[in-house]
Parts: sequence; structure tokens; C-alpha cells
Amino acid sequence: MKIRWLPALLILIVVAVTVRLGFWQRDRAHQKEALQAHITQFENAPAETVGAAPIALKEIEFHRVRAIGQFMPEQVVYLDNRPYNDQAGFYVVMPFKLRDGGYVLVNRGWLPRNADVRTAIATYDTPKGDVEIEGIARADASRAFELGQGGSAPHQKIRQNLDVRAYAAETGLPLQPFVIQQLSDDGDKLVRDWPVPTTDVERNYGYMFQWWGMAVAALAFGLYAARRAAKKDQLEPDPQQDPQQKQERASDA
Repeated sequence: MKIRWLPALLILIVVAVTVRLGFWQRDRAHQKEALQAHITQFENAPAETVGAAPIALKEIEFHRVRAIGQFMPEQVVYLDNRPYNDQAGFYVVMPFKLRDGGYVLVNRGWLPRNADVRTAIATYDTPKGDVEIEGIARADASRAFELGQGGSAPHQKIRQNLDVRAYAAETGLPLQPFVIQQLSDDGDKLVRDWPVPTTDVERNYGYMFQWWGMAVAALAFGLYAARRAAKKDQLEPDPQQDPQQKQERASDA
């Protein structure tokens, strides 16, 4: 049987690539499982105090934290298109001036949106003076899908998204590089039924099986094509073969 090297090489390349991609998705799933375990561990650990000293995001993200200071309602931002129980609403994000210096953004909770007038903000309370809050350190105050940057332009009360670094430059506040997702209740009429953080590990396992399935399919197709080519070679006459051998081969077929 003649081996057609180019098709065989292409099949081997496809199999090697798809198998490797399957292992890559498996490794991603394992990384996300480890991250999920850390998230659970951090959220149930004693709260870490946030002060004036800058804290790197990678050192504090998903940790339970506590802070003492004052809210700055004049700098509030409402993040639009944050539904809760199928109802449109906002996340109320507000700078928090720490008692011992420095600032941190706080996602205080959810507020329903007026169905008729988008800019009509429902009433809620903001504690005056020093208050202690507790929550989870997050990289941002949640992100919603956005076309371009028009919905997150600076100096607007209602926005689609809020970048911590950009907001610090906009306001001149030396903000910590994270947002506190508030858990403690201070009777402000805001909802804090936060979505459970998920790493979507099932999707990676699904992709893993898809890639490996493609590898098996490519290998099966290669073997099938090779078998058909071998049969075809057996049926085709050899130009150097004498007429009697050709006749005998044709009668055998």
C-alpha cells in the first residue's frame, strides 16, 4: 500500500493540534477550580482592614475586607443596566474616604430604576460621619456589555461601566486599585443580594471534550481514507504488469 504522505501529515497535524487544545482547556479548568477554592476560602476568612497604604489588586481581590471612614455622596456614580430579579436598576458606586487617609470605591448595592424616567433616581440613605463597612474586594464594580465608550464618559452620574484607574484620574482621588462590594447593612434601602462569582469551569470542560472529539474524528477519517485508498490501489492495474496478470486480477475483483 502506498502511503500518501501529505494527507497523512495533515491528519497528524490536525490530531496533534486538537489534542493539545483539549489539554489546554483542561488546564484552564483546573486553574479555575483552584481559583474558585481560593474565592471560597477568602470570603470566609476574617476581614482584612483597608487603610491608606496602597494594596495591590492581586493581593486583595476576592478577600473579605473592612474599612472605616465616610461616604462621599457628591461623587456618586450609578451603573446602569444592572437587572435584579428581572427588574431594571443601578449599582450605586460611591467613593469612601478612609479615616486614616486614602480612598476606596464602594459598590453599595442595587437600586431599582424608574420605568418612565431613566434619570429619576429612587431615594436611598447615605450614613453621615464615620461608618464601618465590610465587603469583598473586587477588581471592578461589575462590567456590562458596552459598544464603545459613550456610556462610560467621565463626569456623568449615570454610566455603563466604571474603571477605577480612570475614575481616580477624573476625580483626583488617590483610590485603592479595587472596589469594595459591600456586604454590611446600614439601613440605606439598597439591595445587596450579589451574584455569586462563578469561574464557568463547565464551559472549559465542554471545550476540552469538543477538541478531543475532533481529534478522534480526524483520526477516524484519516484511517477510513487510507483504507479506501488501499482498496483503490488494489483495483487499479499496474502499467508494468503483463496482460495475463491484469486479466487474473480483474477476474479476482
